[in-house]
Amino acid sequence: MKKKHLLIIAAIATVIILFLIFRPGKGDVLKELTVKVEKGEFEILVTVTGELQAISSVDIMGPTELRNSRELRIREIKIQDLVPEGTVVDSGDYVGTLDKTELSTNQKDLEDEVESAESQLFKTQLDTAMQLRELRDQLVNMKFTVEEKQIVLDQSKFEPPATIRQAKIDLEKAQRSYDQAKDNYSLKVQQAEASMRQDSINLSQHKRKVIKIKSVINKFTIYAPQAGMVIYKKEWSGQKRKVGSTISPWDLAVATLPDLSEMNSKTYVNEIDISRVKKGQKVRLGIDAFPEKKYTGEVVEVANIGEQLQNTDAKVFEVIIRVDQSDSIMRPSMTTSNQIITNVYDNVLFIPLEAVHNEDSLSYVYTKNGRKQIIVPGGTNENHMIVEQGLEEGEEVYLSVPENVDRFKLSGEELIAIIKKREAQKKLEEKKRAEEQERNKKDREFKRPNEKRRRPGSN
Repeated sequence: MKKKHLLIIAAIATVIILFLIFRPGKGDVLKELTVKVEKGEFEILVTVTGELQAISSVDIMGPTELRNSRELRIREIKIQDLVPEGTVVDSGDYVGTLDKTELSTNQKDLEDEVESAESQLFKTQLDTAMQLRELRDQLVNMKFTVEEKQIVLDQSKFEPPATIRQAKIDLEKAQRSYDQAKDNYSLKVQQAEASMRQDSINLSQHKRKVIKIKSVINKFTIYAPQAGMVIYKKEWSGQKRKVGSTISPWDLAVATLPDLSEMNSKTYVNEIDISRVKKGQKVRLGIDAFPEKKYTGEVVEVANIGEQLQNTDAKVFEVIIRVDQSDSIMRPSMTTSNQIITNVYDNVLFIPLEAVHNEDSLSYVYTKNGRKQIIVPGGTNENHMIVEQGLEEGEEVYLSVPENVDRFKLSGEELIAIIKKREAQKKLEEKKRAEEQERNKKDREFKRPNEKRRRPGSN
């Protein structure tokens, strides 16, 4: 009994091995696959990947005083702390902290300058008091001298005229010296007042700087200006600002609060497809993180000038797509799949691209009824091609080159003239576009030197 079971198992294994060895190949199966020519609506799409971004947003800023103050002289400020990206905050909620080290050092320096200015003002006051006291003593002494000279003159009225004359001269000299000393004293008082006023102004300036820097330091703790979701700010390089990143007085944004009710998808279209993309075209969108969700949109902006993305050699053009719907799951920087509908044809014939073969400038298909049929191709999308002439609706064509292709009879030779005419027309249009681009380039090059010669003040 056991031997019988072993023989049955061996027979089954042999059948399986023989089937695997001699079964029809996958290529043979594909060669026999056919599809019918379909007729209906045909869309030409440009499929690109994009990234969601809010149409409008509010920046969460560092202290604006850093931008307008010449005294602070800070070039970069490090972000010391920042709430996680995606945190939902209310107006006035904590967002982050900036590094106060450099500003605290500046504050200490300014406080030292305040103490120095206070000492200078006190010194000026003491020096002024001593100088003015000495001048007042001199004035008192000079006044006594004038009185003494007056007494001498009064007592010399019975003296010879020469003695009286000498007494008068001595009195006049004493009076003149006294008057000059009073004028000098008045000037000294004004000079002392000016010196003390200047020292007082310097002290006030240093105190204001200290008050200002203390106010700025208090603003190094960042709070949300309104309710929203915190999204990290992107640098020009594409990197996000986070803990350890720096901001400058010219760009004080620490993070952003985007308006999630209105979103765009920012994408880049290669230079081959950009000529088909126009403002106003409809778009089907999907979010990669939620493939079951489907949305619609519209092209709202197409760049006129191409650019080269980092780590790529291809030239691309920025295209902005507005998303028609709003959804709570949408977040900035989410990846989107965008199908831009560049054209829609009604009631046209189309077949899969796999069924179309090319030889020189001719396109043809293999039909189920044994024809190698030349076709006039039209527009294409990712999977299908329009057939303008050469096939009828419902005809069956092979998806790949069938076996025994020699038995297929060439058909549609009358379409060759149409195809060649189209090729010639296409080349002519390309030549015209190239010539026009060359003319525009020369016009721009010609205008540049003329604009330089016409610059204001160049006469």
